[in-house]
Amino acid sequence: QEYLRRLVDGEFSQRQQRCIERRIKAARFPVLKTLEQFRWDWPKKINRLQVQNLFRLEFVPQKANVIFLGTVGVGKTHLATALGYAACLEGHSVLFADAIAVVNDLMAAQKTGSLKRALKKYLRPQTLCLDEVGYLAIDQGGADLLFQVISQRYERGSIILTTNKPFKQWSSIFNNDSTIASAVLDRLLHHAETVIIEGPSYRMKDQIQT
Repeated sequence: QEYLRRLVDGEFSQRQQRCIERRIKAARFPVLKTLEQFRWDWPKKINRLQVQNLFRLEFVPQKANVIFLGTVGVGKTHLATALGYAACLEGHSVLFADAIAVVNDLMAAQKTGSLKRALKKYLRPQTLCLDEVGYLAIDQGGADLLFQVISQRYERGSIILTTNKPFKQWSSIFNNDSTIASAVLDRLLHHAETVIIEGPSYRMKDQIQT
């Protein structure tokens, strides 16, 4: 009986591990990051307790959103990736995507008449990590498509989003269309927690310190 119990336990553990590996592969993280790897001493301003509390992942079943807001190089993508990775480990489906790549993918699908199928890719996961919103402006067509992703995920799935733009500047992201920007923010911020990170770019630390 002991042998059979160990055999069953071993098989169960292996299946769990394979499921985790499949979720991580499906998430398409550019690199794997963890919270333990984050340099808390680098940002000049960050609420450590707020971030650590997010890793309880309560926002996922609540279908709420997390927004990391800060300038370039302060660790927004690191934390978003680590949070998505933690969600994978806890059994949640995740997809990581660059905002401009999402827009380009949907625009290409729209031209071939396959927009509905392409949208499902970004609506299906329990958590969508949408990286670098605001780094590049998008045209009206792209703004409409990104709005579709965010609005259709509203109260249906969580979003982990990184941006370098304060919310009052979001109309510049959406082709200076304040109506779309307001509609996006209305849905995004209704159930959301915003983490503000301030400080110089970590990638420029060697130049800063010389």
